[in-house]
Amino acid sequence: MASYLLLGLLDREKQSTLTPSRKKIFRDRTSQLDTLDDVQLISRYRLNRHAIMQIIASVGSYLERPTKRSVPLLPEMHVLVTLRYLAKGGFQSEIGDLHGVSQPSVSRVIHKTINLLCKHLNLIHFPNDATTRQNTKERFYDIAGFPNVIGCIDGTLIAIIRPPHDEEVAYVCRKGYHAINIQAICDADLRFTNIVCRWPGATHDAFMLSNSTIGTKLEQNPVDGWLLGDSGYACRPWLLTPLSNPQTPPEEKYNRAHCRTRNTVERAFGVLKSRFRCLGKTTGCLMFTSKRCHQVVYAAAQLHNMCLDMNIPLPPSQADEVASDDTVYHGPICDGFQTRRGVIRQLFSRQ
Repeated sequence: MASYLLLGLLDREKQSTLTPSRKKIFRDRTSQLDTLDDVQLISRYRLNRHAIMQIIASVGSYLERPTKRSVPLLPEMHVLVTLRYLAKGGFQSEIGDLHGVSQPSVSRVIHKTINLLCKHLNLIHFPNDATTRQNTKERFYDIAGFPNVIGCIDGTLIAIIRPPHDEEVAYVCRKGYHAINIQAICDADLRFTNIVCRWPGATHDAFMLSNSTIGTKLEQNPVDGWLLGDSGYACRPWLLTPLSNPQTPPEEKYNRAHCRTRNTVERAFGVLKSRFRCLGKTTGCLMFTSKRCHQVVYAAAQLHNMCLDMNIPLPPSQADEVASDDTVYHGPICDGFQTRRGVIRQLFSRQ
């Protein structure tokens, strides 16, 4: 009898020690949307409640599991985990701890949701119709009096983890670290109107433009308006660059107006990296393959435009590093020089 009692006590003791661990099988997944206000959501996820719900409505049906087996993550949790990574960067294990999700699940969630955001958000549009172009020109003219501008173009570097050995050299940028080079065009309100995410960090900005769809389109069918770019680009009839050595007051006036206007694209990159810290070097680098890194940048650019469209406040700004590449184009195409001289003579020679 005593042995049976002893066995019973051991069984109860064993059950009491197992109960707490069993309770931890399913982690606490309290919805942040139920506990945080808009200010707190913007601080942690960069979007307010309305924007987050809009994203869930757009991609939620693709994130739902067909069954409720093993307590699958809700679409809301997919979106929040992904936004948290974009907003703060950092280790996936910490993001998982904050949301009651394992690190492998965080990795799968980020990849799947980023892919859906790239496919289903359609918020980057180049001004093709006359009305949009005219509004864009007026907004740019208000900055420094530079007329007929439909966009400012530049490239920016996004640090990534060291790629495989056979691709390593192509991804070492001019600053000495592994990166991808992103080409973007923005309007006067810092909204991205075109973005190209597919080139290694060693690729020159001018090469990216000449091999992009927007570059080919503007070369073959120029529109009524100019892009502004730095001296790393070729001076073309549709792309104006600064003078490397201005000699006259009109030329200096042109350069000042050009610099102040073109600065919008550098500010746009700065706001993008400040809003989504996973893209800045302050949080390390993107720890994915180059293809997935391109998708992360493209999704962040889409969400950046959403924030501007919905007037979502910015987080504290972090200045972007300004490129110091002053390469002057010496190729055979010089017709852009004539266009630039005409602009200086007609528009910047007036008192």
